Amino acid sequence: MANSEQGQTDLGTTSMGLQPNVAAALAYVLTVLTGILFYVIEKENKFVRFHAMQAILLGAAWIVLWIALAILMMMLVFIPFIGWIINAIAYLAVGLGGLVLWLLLIFKAFKGERFKLPVIGDIAEKNS
Repeated sequence: MANSEQGQTDLGTTSMGLQPNVAAALAYVLTVLTGILFYVIEKENKFVRFHAMQAILLGAAWIVLWIALAILMMMLVFIPFIGWIINAIAYLAVGLGGLVLWLLLIFKAFKGERFKLPVIGDIAEKNS
C-alpha cells in the first residue's frame, strides 16, 4: 500500500521549538486543520513540512471519499437487505481502514520516518 523511506537520524530543528518527530505526528491529529497549521508555521524543516502536506492531502482525499461513499450508499439503501448489508460493510471497512491508516501515519511520523503514501506522498514531497 505504501512505501517507507527511513528518515534521517538527525531530523534537524523546527522553527516552532518542538522536536521534529513530535511536530510531524501532531500534524496528522486533525488532518487538514493541523496539517495547514504546521505547514504554514514551519518554514524550515522539510520533514515536518512533508508530513504536514501529506496530512492536508490525506484529509482532503478522505473528505472526498466519504462524500462519494455517502452518495453511493444513498442509492444502495433502496435495495432491501442486500443494499443495507453492503452499506454497513462499506462504512465499516472505510472507517476502520481510515482509522488504521491515520494511526499508522502518526506512529511513523513520531518514530521519525518519512512514510510516503502512494500518489499523495509524491505530491507532498514535491510541495514540502
